[in-house]
Amino acid sequence: MREAEHIWMDGELVPWAEARVHVLTHALHYGTAVLEGTRAFDTPAGPAVFRLDEHLRRLERSARIIGMPLPYTLDELRAATLATVAANGQSSCYIRHLAHRGYGEMGVAARACPTVVSIASWEWGALLDSGVRLMTSSWQRNDHRVVPTAAKATGPYLNSVMAKAEALQAGYDEAVLLNAAGNVSECTGANVFVVRDGVLATPPPHAGALEGITQDTVGRLAADLGLTVSRQDLLRTDLYTADEVFVCGTAAGIVHVSAVDHCELGGPGPVTGKLADAYEAAVHGRDDRYRHWLTPVGG
Repeated sequence: MREAEHIWMDGELVPWAEARVHVLTHALHYGTAVLEGTRAFDTPAGPAVFRLDEHLRRLERSARIIGMPLPYTLDELRAATLATVAANGQSSCYIRHLAHRGYGEMGVAARACPTVVSIASWEWGALLDSGVRLMTSSWQRNDHRVVPTAAKATGPYLNSVMAKAEALQAGYDEAVLLNAAGNVSECTGANVFVVRDGVLATPPPHAGALEGITQDTVGRLAADLGLTVSRQDLLRTDLYTADEVFVCGTAAGIVHVSAVDHCELGGPGPVTGKLADAYEAAVHGRDDRYRHWLTPVGG
């Protein structure tokens, strides 16, 4: 990542190096924070943030799920996001929204800990290169009966950190996690799709998978391409026997999977290619049908 000039913190832009928190911040000790990863893309009309309102609404839902009040409205957060990207002079960037319980008192109870909100943006390439090699992790995906998997919260991400480290140490690029029932859930930071006989399938939320905004984007693009998409439980072996497998996420985009464990899947298939092309056209403002997904940084 490449550091930028400013980070927005609680209503003001501060120099990157001065965006600090107290060592006794509640979220550092207990994982009481929610986050969003969003992207701004270069378009013919200038930089624009892709599906910003959807990301901010999910941030609000996540905060509500873990019982943390947000001290800013969505309109205020939208304006702050655009101001941050503009102040950093970025034509394209990754944007991290974070709301966390700050310093107030120690202990599990967080009632006396204020909510601190920050927005950072930086230039960052794609999270994964094309031709991802997936490893089925030995770590089980978080269960929604144990932690709220519907919230994009920081604490449960330790699950992803452990799975990612295991996969990298074994020589793979990414991990795919199974849930308690042995069904495919998601990767450490991306949703997964399989294609068989031209039909797409992706795990449902009850599998422990976050309802991804890029996942939803893929579904809408697929429908406009005349493709069928279903949310259904998938077995590990469904990944082995698929015609195509790809992962998707804000940081990753749409990336084809070349291997899962011992099974070689080969190069990108035609369905993945069509969707990747459609996605690139949408995020860069080259397809008028999806202009409503883009929020111009310049207003």
